[in-house]
Order: sequence, then C-alpha cells, then structure tokens
Amino acid sequence: MSIHVPLPIPTHSHETAPPPALSEKNQTSYDCVLEHFAAVDYTLPNVDQEKAALTVDEKFWLSYECLLRFLRATNWNAGAAIKRLEETLKWRREFGIYDKITPEYIEPEATTGKEFLFGYDTHGRPAIYVSPSKVGAEESPRTIQLTVWMAERAIDLMGPGVETLALLVDYADNTKNPSFGMCRTTLDIIQTHYPERLGLALIAHLPWLLNAFITLLTPFMDPYTRQKLVFNPVINENGLFRTAADAEAWDADSTTRVFEPTQLIQEGWNGSRQFMYSHCVYWEALVKLCEERRSRMFVAWHRMGGNVGIKEWDVKVAVRDETIDAHADVVGTLTENGQLQS
Repeated sequence: MSIHVPLPIPTHSHETAPPPALSEKNQTSYDCVLEHFAAVDYTLPNVDQEKAALTVDEKFWLSYECLLRFLRATNWNAGAAIKRLEETLKWRREFGIYDKITPEYIEPEATTGKEFLFGYDTHGRPAIYVSPSKVGAEESPRTIQLTVWMAERAIDLMGPGVETLALLVDYADNTKNPSFGMCRTTLDIIQTHYPERLGLALIAHLPWLLNAFITLLTPFMDPYTRQKLVFNPVINENGLFRTAADAEAWDADSTTRVFEPTQLIQEGWNGSRQFMYSHCVYWEALVKLCEERRSRMFVAWHRMGGNVGIKEWDVKVAVRDETIDAHADVVGTLTENGQLQS
C-alpha cells in the first residue's frame, strides 16, 4: 500500500538521555556565552538599532543546546562562539529563515520531489532524501534555499535528545555532475551556520565518474563533516548498514543497523515503505506537521520562561508527554464509548 505523507515523530528513540553535566571549565565558557546573549540590553552588533534587539524566534533558537553546539565547534572558546553565533544570527536574517523562505515561497522548487523528509534512523534522526537526477539543468538560488528549508524542517521534527539529521543521497539515474559552486555554497552554509547538525550522509549508487568531483570537494570539508560521509552503504532485507561487515554481523541485539526497513522508502533504498511523492498531498502534510509541532514547542518554551538558554530537551519532552497523554485520553474516551475494543 502506497504512502504519500511523512512518518510521525518517534515517541521514543535510542537517545533519550538529557544533556550531561558540563565540566567546570566548559560550564564557565557556557555561562559566559549565556550571560552575553541573555543580557536585558543585548543588541546585535553592526545592525540598525531599530532591528538590533533579538526577536522571539531568535531567542527560541538560542537554546542551551544551540550554545553548546557553537561552543564545541569553537573548541569551547567563549569569545569565538559568541562571534560565530552573532554572524549566524545575522545570516539567518539576511537569508530569510524567518520571513522570506516560507512554504509558499519555496514550494515551486519542491514540486519534483528532489528533496523530501521521510522516516528516522535508529538514533531518531529525521531523514532528508535527495535525488540529484531530479535537479533541473538551470541553477537557481531556490535550490540552496530548499535545502536550508528542509534542514530547518528536519530540526522541527527532532525528538528529545536528537540534535542531528540523516542525509540520504541517491545518485541512481543521475547522468550529470552537480554544480561545484552550488555544492561548495551549500557545504559552507552547513559547516558555518549549522555546526554539529549533520549526523550522517549516506550516498548510494555513486557512479565512478563522480569520484573525481567528490575528491575536489573533500578539501573544503572539515574533518567532522568528512567522517559523516558513507559511500554506497549496504542495503538488504534487514535494513541499511554502513559496511558489509556491519550487515553480516547484525542480529536483533546489535546496534550496527542505521535504518530499519520500516523507516526506509522502497525506491532506491530497498525499504518496506512504498512511498510515492505526490506533491500536493505530501507538501500540505509536511507543512502542517512542522507548523503544529513548532507551535507546540513555542508554547512549551514560553511556559518555561521564553528566554535564551532554555533546554531543547525540556521543551521536546514536554511536547512528547503532551502527545502521549492526548493519545491516551482519546483511546480512553473511545473505549468508554464502546468505539474501541479494550
């Protein structure tokens, strides 16, 4: 039976532990960054004073985990982390994350299904599928904008304890090299403004002609990004694995499997989900799913004070628990009314 909509967020994932306590040294660095952005009179430097104050969206984005991601990316240098965070805050405004790149604006770029969100890996990471063969011949700024928009939606769909996404790129039926300039720009955006957001990049059916292209691109990747790349992963009836050795060694108690078959699409990835991209059905469902979840996270965040430095873990756990409670209430009501067999 075909499916045309995104899968729901897993209620429980393998990564269900809250953020660990920081060392004394790292806590000092964090406190320095938090104090900087949480100051009552804080304004973005070198910005028109009328627009220099942080918006609600920006305060929400500056979570506990966000500050830690930028601190780790700068080797716990508080000054460097502050500078990089401020550069990203400005970039997000200039790029149009909160106002320009709306679902309505970016939708024309998404109609072919060249990028879509579907399923979660065994660590609960939302998966973005990319089909280079469906990318048009003409380069467009909206191609990069769609990639960023999808990454933002993947972040919306991350459950408690999940901070990274999985990227699945299928080069089957692709007969042309991607644009080096566009790939370089996208890579720079990911590495600069989305540190520690890429959990895994699985590249399937990579033709040998593209090896030279990947070799040219590799020097522009930081070590963290390079170690996330997996070329031609092994896909069998048990799911998706990084290597043939992982696939052969897998059993029910093993943790080597990256994707279960039920979280993978059938076409190109040998999953059990017969997903068919029907744009009008899929797009409406994805936008609704993300907007509703983001709205609920904002409500939870406001209840917790609506300030810089609130933990994503706490916000997402609150939303998850509300979802579980609501489902239990519905089941209980249906059972009481005789509409559901207990």
